[in-house]
Amino acid sequence: MQFHLTTRFKILARQKKIKKRNPPNLLDPREFLEAKRGFILLCKNTEPKYFEALKRAYVGTRNKVEIVGGVGVPMTIADKAIKRAESEGLVKEHGLNKNSYEENDEIWAIFDRDEHPKFEDAVNKCENSGIKVGRSNPCFELWLILHEQDYDQYLNRHQVQKKLSKLVPGYDRSGTKVPDCDDIVTRVEKAEQHSEKQLKRREDENDPYGNPSTTVGLLTQAIREANRSSIRP
Repeated sequence: MQFHLTTRFKILARQKKIKKRNPPNLLDPREFLEAKRGFILLCKNTEPKYFEALKRAYVGTRNKVEIVGGVGVPMTIADKAIKRAESEGLVKEHGLNKNSYEENDEIWAIFDRDEHPKFEDAVNKCENSGIKVGRSNPCFELWLILHEQDYDQYLNRHQVQKKLSKLVPGYDRSGTKVPDCDDIVTRVEKAEQHSEKQLKRREDENDPYGNPSTTVGLLTQAIREANRSSIRP
């Protein structure tokens, strides 16, 4: 009896090692859940490189992330996001009708607080139409800094960009402004934790979304969670 039990344990241990060495086959439909998610992101010029890297790292074949860059100032981004939502049947007042995307898909408008005079109007316009907003105060570069450290200092856009240029090799605030985003996104969970603390501090100060703060972490969490949910454990 002892021999048979020992042999069985060895076989089970060997099978476990084999299973561990062989990851799930992402082409096997049995590995996926039925749910499918799509994210449409409208933003300006700095963000697309980052979200393309995030897409490469965290978006599987069952989900979709479409990135529309170079859109413009907050109000322009808001207007185009709403127009896109209307074309997809995703505007709140239209009842979230299923079209080329699933009913639980999301459109995000991503823009900076900076000194834009119609910033709050753009936010309200998006929220009233069911568009989610990735807002950064003062600018998107703040979100990139949070991948490197728990940063919480009031600075203007130029000061934030200067700080990022010291933290991240390849970032040139006076040039292309393109750091190595494939490396940066490997620390996205750390950035999400830092941004959550930051938002909590602003709430405690009765200054929600004040400087510094960003809600981009809510978007990256949603994308990563959609990817996890699409693959069976």
